[in-house]
Amino acid sequence: MDLISLKKRLSTYSSDKGYLKNVGDDVLYEVLKSWELWTGPAKDFYKALGFSSRQMASVIGKAKKLKREGFFEVEGFKEINIEPTDCASTLSPCSGVEVIWKNGQVLRFSQVDTLVEFLKKAA
Repeated sequence: MDLISLKKRLSTYSSDKGYLKNVGDDVLYEVLKSWELWTGPAKDFYKALGFSSRQMASVIGKAKKLKREGFFEVEGFKEINIEPTDCASTLSPCSGVEVIWKNGQVLRFSQVDTLVEFLKKAA
C-alpha cells in the first residue's frame, strides 16, 4: 500500500488533539508492512505519514505485538528446490555452510548465496 492512502486511513483514527486512537488491526498490519519495507530514515517515514515519532511508535509497537501473538496471517513456509552441484569440483573438502534451524534441524548449504536466498524466502 502506498503511503498516501495509508496516511488517509490513519488520519481517520486521529482525535481532535492529534492522538491516534482505536486504530484497526488491518491498518496496524499495513503500517507494519510499510515500516518493514521502508529503506530510508525513520524520520522520513513518520513525516510521509504526517505523524510524529511518538504517535507512530505506539502504533508500530502495537502492530509488532499483534504480529508476535499471531493475529496477522503469516505466509506459510515455501519450499525452494535447489539442484545439486558437483561437490568434487570444490577446492576444499570443508566448503559450505551449516545452519542449526528450529527444533535442532541441520541445514547444509554448499554455497553462501544459496543460504542467503533461503533466508530471504524463509523470512
